[in-house]
Amino acid sequence: MLHVGLDAHYRTSTVCILDRHGRKIKHETIRGGREKLLARLDAIGSPFEICFEASCGYGPLYDELARRARRVVMAHPGQLRLIFRSKRKNDRVDAEKIAKLLYLDEVPAAHVPSEDVRQWRELIEFRRRLVDRQTACKNQIRALIRGQGWQAPRSLWSRKGLAWLAGRDWPTPLAAVRCDVLLEDYRSNREKIGRVTRMLDRIGGRHPGVLLLRTIPGVGARTAETIMAYIDDPRRFARPSQAAAYFGLVPCQDASAGVNRLGHITKQGPATARKYLVQAAWQAVRRSPTVRRRFERVLDGRRERRKIALVAVAQWLVRCMQAMLCTGEVWRETA
Repeated sequence: MLHVGLDAHYRTSTVCILDRHGRKIKHETIRGGREKLLARLDAIGSPFEICFEASCGYGPLYDELARRARRVVMAHPGQLRLIFRSKRKNDRVDAEKIAKLLYLDEVPAAHVPSEDVRQWRELIEFRRRLVDRQTACKNQIRALIRGQGWQAPRSLWSRKGLAWLAGRDWPTPLAAVRCDVLLEDYRSNREKIGRVTRMLDRIGGRHPGVLLLRTIPGVGARTAETIMAYIDDPRRFARPSQAAAYFGLVPCQDASAGVNRLGHITKQGPATARKYLVQAAWQAVRRSPTVRRRFERVLDGRRERRKIALVAVAQWLVRCMQAMLCTGEVWRETA
């Protein structure tokens, strides 16, 4: 069995091959696209296992490697950087270090979801970007209105409010053009968001995990589907606290000689899921007596701790979600 370390990029890839005794037998840089890399791996001849670092577009590469290798391991990039702390870093060095970690079976492996789950995640992220674009468009329209000294109606985005905006007599042709273009962007984005949302609703409407998470007060369709898509397999976390760490909701820690310092949350993992979790935490505090009691306990009567208490609730919700997905139990309020 050969052990192959791979540092893959768009135009070049570096491969380091170790034999069964850990001796380096090949170290080369392959110039060209993925086809040349795969052709070089096909020419190895002997059975091999391979490891590469997770990066953008890892899915198709993982699938191609899985058809050729006895075992494929995708390394977690953040943990690799901690291991590879060095003044000397280049593609050849990285490939050799990855190969050695693979030989020692010490690779910090990352979870690889199925193709369907990867596409689901990408659609969720695509919708979030559309919503962000729509929010930016709304802000520009409101800024344009304020720039003219006008008072916009409270329901500006209703049919009546949009009719009010379209019927305004702008003082200059330049302002009128800006308004027309922004309104076109607004209507176009709204249609796109609706199409993507309907597709996500069809996926989530028949997914048992999404339906289970929606039993939590304050957790809607967008939060439930995002958490389910990123957790994927809840049993891959040994403890619920690991799920909270995966979503970046645990504090940074600096402990030494009996002194334990906790800082801001790590903010690692999917930012979209973390954003939805915080929004769901606000709703859960309002709707669930159980969540409200936990929020007030962390708040301890001090208004300056509201953000800390909210993040604590979001972290607790993730732990509850992971446990619910493992046991299949619905949300229950505690006395």
